Amino acid sequence: MYPEWLAMAQSPVCWYVMAAAGWLLGATGAVAAEVAVAGVIGNRAILVVDGGAPQTVAAGARTREGVKLIAVDGDAATVEFDGRRERLRMGERVVHSGGSGVDSLTLQADSRGHFVTRGRVNGAPAQFLVDTGATLVSLGRSDAERAGIDYRKGTPGLTSTANGDARVWRVRVDTLEVGGLKVHNVDAAVHDRDLPVSLLGMSFLNRMHWQREGDKLILQKRY
Repeated sequence: MYPEWLAMAQSPVCWYVMAAAGWLLGATGAVAAEVAVAGVIGNRAILVVDGGAPQTVAAGARTREGVKLIAVDGDAATVEFDGRRERLRMGERVVHSGGSGVDSLTLQADSRGHFVTRGRVNGAPAQFLVDTGATLVSLGRSDAERAGIDYRKGTPGLTSTANGDARVWRVRVDTLEVGGLKVHNVDAAVHDRDLPVSLLGMSFLNRMHWQREGDKLILQKRY
């Protein structure tokens, strides 16, 4: 079941966006630069590196420490440092180990207490709402089609929603990525209509160690 408040508007793009931090570990195991986005102004971002003074950087330019700003998109900034690119946005913090991908993600609750984050399904962009009450990851029809999922070949069924029963198909998603946390072969339910936001259910969350700390949700990859 998905909650009635799914149709609520999501948080607006702000002129000043408080931090999303990226913690990276280099291949040698040494601690790499810590980068946070403290705000965005047009095509510029206010970056904080290793807890230092904020620096306003234009797209294509670098901080004093060599962190390059690739692009600004709404409340997010794509930066390049330590040989990697990261897209940092409000409420997210990513932690790298020496290998590829991300090991940990911290989500910040929005003003309604919901955890909303961007992700990718088979490489296609999607927006997710964390829902521990959902057994499966739930996708709308358009999100599934963008991801190249032939959902009508899945197992059909019905699910109860706030608007009554809805037809769904159970499928297997090849790759699901949220904030850099990537998992493979994830069970999901595709609805026969679009959803305001996809649901990040337990078929993904069970792959994580996760805990709630106040207004933060910490996800750490198990396997």
